[in-house]
Amino acid sequence: MARKQGSHAGITGPRVQDTALRLFAQHGFAAVSMRQIAAEVGVQAGALYNYTADKQSLLFDLLQGNMTDLMGGLDSADLKGPPLSRLEGFTRFHIRYHLPRRDLVFLSYMELRNLSESNYATIARLRRAYEDRLEAILLDGVASADFAIDDCRIATLALIAQLTGITNWYRPDGRLSEEQVAETYWGLVRRTVAARSHA
Repeated sequence: MARKQGSHAGITGPRVQDTALRLFAQHGFAAVSMRQIAAEVGVQAGALYNYTADKQSLLFDLLQGNMTDLMGGLDSADLKGPPLSRLEGFTRFHIRYHLPRRDLVFLSYMELRNLSESNYATIARLRRAYEDRLEAILLDGVASADFAIDDCRIATLALIAQLTGITNWYRPDGRLSEEQVAETYWGLVRRTVAARSHA
């Protein structure tokens, strides 16, 4: 298959990543070949290596890019104020970020096993850094007596799993809007941390 006219790194590179993401999510990382990705993109299989070292690198770049964007988005959310306000900001940000990224969420949980040991360690560090941001809010809330939590680490993991799980069932054309879902989940989060009603 000939390389499409006008194809270059600025266009084809992102298309390679987008195509790999879609195929990995649909068929699983192990079942997708580089030749299949190349065919979908519209380049020769050998030309694919102009844009990525190998399939492992494609998966790692997708997951690392997602975590980098996630942390950058959280920084931009600029969560301030008392623990309850910061927790609400985190909750709404997490939902807003993840809902449009269903395939990336799937890869981030289901395909970690296919990362090399060093790549897995990198992604695990990035995930822990994100979790630590939420845990810090919970610890502050416990210290100020605004939250009643027995184990902030467990609560952190439970809340992230609860919030991320929305991507498994939410549909934009369903009966609830994204804002309605966020409002409902914020109520669930408040009750999970036993937030003081006057906080």
